[in-house]
Amino acid sequence: MVSKVAFLRPSRRLASCMLLALGFTAAVAQAVGTRRFVLEQGADFRGGDLTGVAVDSTGKVRAGFDLGKQAVEATDILYSSLSRPDGSVLLGTGNEGKIYEWKAGQTRLIAETGGLLVSSLVEAWGGVVVASIPDGKLWKLEQGKLTPFVTLTEGEQIWALAFDVKTSQLHVATGPNGKLFRVDRAGHIELEFDAPEPHLVSLALAADGAVLAGSSDKARLYKISGPGRVSVLYDFGRTEVRAIAIGLKGEVFAIANDVRSAPSVGRRTDGPASSASAPSKPKGRGTLLRISAAGMPEILLDDDEEHFTSLVIGRDGLAYVGTGVEGRVYRVEDVRRSVLVADTEERQITSLGLTASQPFVLGSDPAVVHPLRGLGGDGAVWTSKVFDAGLRAQFGRLDWNATGALEFSTRSGNTREPDETWSAWSAALKAPAKVTSPSARFVQIRARFVRDGSAVLSRVELPFVTDNQRAVLTKIDVSSPGSERASGDGIVASGGPISPRTGTELSLDWSVENPDRDQLRYRVAYKMVGTDDWVELLPPNEVLSKTSYKWDTASLPEGRYRIRVIASDENANPPGRVTRHELESGVVLVDNVAPVIEGLALDGRRLHGRVVDGLGPIQRIEASVIGTNDWIPIFPTDSIFDEPVEEFDVDLSSVVPPGKRLVSVRAYDGASNVVVRSVFAR
Repeated sequence: MVSKVAFLRPSRRLASCMLLALGFTAAVAQAVGTRRFVLEQGADFRGGDLTGVAVDSTGKVRAGFDLGKQAVEATDILYSSLSRPDGSVLLGTGNEGKIYEWKAGQTRLIAETGGLLVSSLVEAWGGVVVASIPDGKLWKLEQGKLTPFVTLTEGEQIWALAFDVKTSQLHVATGPNGKLFRVDRAGHIELEFDAPEPHLVSLALAADGAVLAGSSDKARLYKISGPGRVSVLYDFGRTEVRAIAIGLKGEVFAIANDVRSAPSVGRRTDGPASSASAPSKPKGRGTLLRISAAGMPEILLDDDEEHFTSLVIGRDGLAYVGTGVEGRVYRVEDVRRSVLVADTEERQITSLGLTASQPFVLGSDPAVVHPLRGLGGDGAVWTSKVFDAGLRAQFGRLDWNATGALEFSTRSGNTREPDETWSAWSAALKAPAKVTSPSARFVQIRARFVRDGSAVLSRVELPFVTDNQRAVLTKIDVSSPGSERASGDGIVASGGPISPRTGTELSLDWSVENPDRDQLRYRVAYKMVGTDDWVELLPPNEVLSKTSYKWDTASLPEGRYRIRVIASDENANPPGRVTRHELESGVVLVDNVAPVIEGLALDGRRLHGRVVDGLGPIQRIEASVIGTNDWIPIFPTDSIFDEPVEEFDVDLSSVVPPGKRLVSVRAYDGASNVVVRSVFAR
């Protein structure tokens, strides 16, 4: 039961909105009679719907973020945000670069920049809000009025802003030339740092006043302490440092992503790319790094399948990470220990305002503001992903391990996505009991955290038995060492080279379609063509579960035989449910006797004789001059190998030099038995 996730990267023209899709697969125990869906690891509980619940990496479900929901009209993309002292939140959008204000549950449009998107929002001098757009322009929002501030001629794409209250300087990270500028209140611009990379995409101010900048396309975290004083704090070896945050003890946190193939998005020739079209599904990798106040780096979270889009340090001092693809929020408690505290319906988490006077989570595609109302709540519900039994199944006793009071329900149906054809949610189970949902191929499980915010769920188990579908044998192959196999068009060559048989053993192999993956038992028998008596190959008590068998034919008379294989699912089902299927092979040649060469003579340089076999047909004849080790194919007099007796008469002038020479003749029958005879030239 593992989730699979994908991702995006910023291009050289624009790191556009990172919106992707997620797929998952579910696995169950091996099919032997009764099977079980068992959930006991963190990934097992994800992939469904989490409302007010959290799932940690150890596989425990508990109270999580209780999120409200308010859609932001007229846009799908929220790109930046700023929490204000009055409790309001400014929202910068993609798609036309608008600024909305969200306050007291209401959203209103307050400004339009005319740019492609609002890449960053900060509060600067005396409460003035500065907004940036990628086209190199800074705007001032003051007393509800938006006016142009400055235009950067060298850095045409602005990605991030940071305001230093101590120095009253605004720091501006840009691309495509990777420059960091500082701007004073009067609009004077000064270059701080010229990076060797095309983009600086994230900024933060360290506890000691230094500027921290994250880059793309090499994902380096830089520290700029003053003119000419630049160091690399960490080289992620990825493609972008998406966000930087400062911890309560001065630690530096940063998220980086690795995306090797960018999606196709709308693109302008004279400016940045458009975020209007939804991207495809490239795979991304996300990393969360912490650098201690003493300078020690440590990876807290490293995900090879999911990318990270936002970062904040909560009031508890822990890092919270928002993701793309499925719009999830993780609380990272320690190295490799994370808790999925929210799973939204949006495709990415744009911003996490967890320290605002009204905490919030921003989602994009579609654009939604989620006010954080607390943890858990009466509506806290965990809903599993859809589980697939493979065939119609009867469900047994639902069992779980939990501390605290929970109520469970199930529903079932025969479509991969729940729809109106599914059953309604069953009556709540307050203790483990048999599921009442009707038999179906698919099932979902739901747990309500009713009146118990401290409840913790750690394991769920649901047994099921599917309809018993018959396994069907589709093919039987018989071969011996050195035998020729038919090509895809059914042709077997009677040519060469042919390897002589090394024994009397034939290899039997068969193919079977086993839709419900039951463990199968096979019975193998043979009979001579023209008779009705099947002879069992296996001793009565031998249980064969492999799809192959070695058949020693040493004691059998030579002749043509057929093989029969019977497949039974009796090892996985009681007698009343057992099914069987049988299949016969084509004709199998059993021939352990080599052919005979008669009348062999070499008159001058003309070789003649005949090859005789009890069954045939003769498969190949060849000759060799002693000492040369070169075998020359010889055709029979009628030019085709199709009989148990084949005569040959061939002129060897081209291979037998003048003088008395010894010539060897080698012949193979249809079972690759070989005979060799020699003759002197006369």
